[in-house]
Amino acid sequence: METDYIIRVEEPKDYAVVENLTRDAFWNVYRPGCNEHYILHCYRNNPDFISELSLVMEKNGKIIGHVMYSKAALTFDNGRKIPAWTFGPISIHPDYRRKGYGLELLKYSLEKARKMGIGFVCIEGNIDFYRHLGFCIASKFNIHYHGEPKEADVPYFLALEIIPGYFKKNGVSGATYHSPKGYCVAAENQTDFAEYESSFPYKEKLVLPGQL
Repeated sequence: METDYIIRVEEPKDYAVVENLTRDAFWNVYRPGCNEHYILHCYRNNPDFISELSLVMEKNGKIIGHVMYSKAALTFDNGRKIPAWTFGPISIHPDYRRKGYGLELLKYSLEKARKMGIGFVCIEGNIDFYRHLGFCIASKFNIHYHGEPKEADVPYFLALEIIPGYFKKNGVSGATYHSPKGYCVAAENQTDFAEYESSFPYKEKLVLPGQL
């Protein structure tokens, strides 16, 4: 696609715009309303937040996309832990969806992550989209998803080895992935979330087919 955009690190002056973008992108998608904008809002003060990989995409001076990355961990049955990484939410303004911008933003961010020494990412997502970036169902690498049987192929739990050979070199096989606690902040702080949400313009919450 034509390179008619720039990608740069998010700055404090972008926070409100990016949170509005995230709200617009996720509203009524996975649930009535959404909480991804609140997760992002809180994550910037979380030690797992990777500020260098909180990236915005600009087109004609307007922010149309954003992605953030987080530290995570893999654990083994013997208690050993090794670093892991994930990303999300990733947001593309509704006017620019299905035009390739999300894919380009992710390609850029994954290459930057590789240059930073990040060896792999695990995510929860749709394999039909993420296979275009090389993702596979994580059980292919013998990485398990917490709360699911170890022998199960969990279709929404995906992994991508960014640095070739990283899995073998670091003995990842047999580990279990736990989603970072930062993603649960809305459920754990419902009063604060409601107060935060009240600062935004009203949007109707709808129950729609395909929601979680």
